[in-house]
Amino acid sequence: MTTDNTKPPKGKKLLLFKVLAALFPFILLVLLEFVLRFFNYGHNTDLFVKDPYDARYMVMNDYASDKFFSDTANATKGNHEIFAIDKAPNTFRIFVLGESTTIGYPYFHNGSFHRWLQYRLSRMYPDKNFEIINLSLTATNSYTVLDYGRQLAQYHPDAVLIYSGHNEYYGALGVGSTSYIGSNRFLVQTLLKLRTLKVVQLFNNMIKKVSGVFASHKPADRETLMQRMAARQHIDYNSIDYQAGIKQFDANMTELCRLLNNEKIPAFLSTVVSNEKDLPPFISAGTGPGSATGFYKAGQQAMEKADYATAKQDFDKARELDGLRFRAPEAINTIIRRLTTEFPEVHLVDTKKEFEQYSPHGIVGNETILEHLHPNLHGYSIMSDAFFQAMQSQHLLPDSAETQISFEQLQKEMPVTKMDSLIGAIQITNLKTGWPFNQPIPAGYKPDTSLSGTLASQIESAQLNWAGGMSQLYGYYKNSNDKAGALKIMMAMNLEYPNEKQYCGDAANIAAIIGNYDESIYYYRKLNQLDPNDQLSVHIFQLYLRANNPKGALGFVKDLPSAQQTAATGILKQIISDENILSRDPGNKAANGRMVSNLRLLGLTDLATKYIGK
Repeated sequence: MTTDNTKPPKGKKLLLFKVLAALFPFILLVLLEFVLRFFNYGHNTDLFVKDPYDARYMVMNDYASDKFFSDTANATKGNHEIFAIDKAPNTFRIFVLGESTTIGYPYFHNGSFHRWLQYRLSRMYPDKNFEIINLSLTATNSYTVLDYGRQLAQYHPDAVLIYSGHNEYYGALGVGSTSYIGSNRFLVQTLLKLRTLKVVQLFNNMIKKVSGVFASHKPADRETLMQRMAARQHIDYNSIDYQAGIKQFDANMTELCRLLNNEKIPAFLSTVVSNEKDLPPFISAGTGPGSATGFYKAGQQAMEKADYATAKQDFDKARELDGLRFRAPEAINTIIRRLTTEFPEVHLVDTKKEFEQYSPHGIVGNETILEHLHPNLHGYSIMSDAFFQAMQSQHLLPDSAETQISFEQLQKEMPVTKMDSLIGAIQITNLKTGWPFNQPIPAGYKPDTSLSGTLASQIESAQLNWAGGMSQLYGYYKNSNDKAGALKIMMAMNLEYPNEKQYCGDAANIAAIIGNYDESIYYYRKLNQLDPNDQLSVHIFQLYLRANNPKGALGFVKDLPSAQQTAATGILKQIISDENILSRDPGNKAANGRMVSNLRLLGLTDLATKYIGK
């Protein structure tokens, strides 16, 4: 018979055993995390990753939004706007934060306000490289804006533009959303950090697969993201849930503004705007006086009586009492205005006021808003102007612009195509057929059957991407010998892909062919910045003279090959002097003779002919 002499652990050994036993599951999780990372399981959720096509640049990560959504199937993707890892000295870098309006829904691309701003700034200051990187996402709110804002300082922004506030209730993690997990910000922030771990992603994927097997309901094909995200579809004014949304926005935006202020990063925080006049409340507690519907009807009656001040007050009250909170209450704008007085580096952009100025009787409606809150193209141009004016008022931009672009000029020149406009129209028509609008397509509705209309339909239904549609339009205009149409497409593509030399060159060439020398000079200068070339510099110099702008050519002499600069300067000064003489005495033979000789010296024989024999 044998005896077991093993004794149970005591004292320090027992304590060590208990500690190891307690830590064992965590050690396993850590080891599993390392294994998952080694095999590249799951997704990196960093805001930026290196551009897969050019490692010199960073681009927004497609998976950056996953951590904000309980169901990553609802996670939305952002723009792919690159910026240089090594910021060049002449670069002015702007990051844009916000939600669906901020990213330009339903047009996206060049319909978005930041593209209108990009066009204007790059024309006014052609020697500066404006990087405007829009990080906005649909179906998100101030939690996402704060998280992204925390990551910006290391990339040396010159400004941060923010338009946010409509999605505090139904955006990801909002109090009324399907991804709501609580109002405790510490809990939410902790969960967001945990969701970046590969172990947590593994467990979430396993749960999704299991739940998918037993799920009794799947979203309908036409079910909108608005419907999927909205859990509590009735939130009363001033209720606990209502106040939770306000406090959430206040806390997140205060933290963001403090961070940007401490980093000395100029921030431009905008008020938000929505449709007041032409959108009845989605949900009203009754229809009588004092209800959302009651106030809306009272507003309509006041409009009929031309009592616009009363109408505006009633429409405002109708929005405030609307139980389905897709439109931000005015308390959001109150917080925004307060924050711009608390932090010196945070500046107010009063977009709502700008919209009111462009609205009949100061009441915002369908003139600038498509449905409940997304602007039409005119509205997005107004929004861009609001940010532009705010940036100018803070002297963030150089005082002396090479060219002034007025708001009216911007609206005429902006290369937004018919296809862009139709994409937005189709998106909104389809959106309104679903919840919460539930508006059937009008009986007399006829789709646009032009090439632009056909391409817009294909893009809206994801059969074609935007760049592919633009390519087909460009081919059509080239084959039709419509050079103005082709130029507009290349101008639009330059906004979408500002570092693509091909689009710059094509725009410059087409503009020169049709005699639009100012436009050609702009794009050749851009091309020369992307790929400096002595021959191109000489060509730009000559284009200034073709544009009858010798003073512009004189300013460009510094970009010519050094061996040519002195001679070119002397010739140009003589040309400018002779033009002044000829403006007073067109028949002056000596001045005409010098013009012929000097233009020939500059290789512009065809221009010299108009001075021969005079």
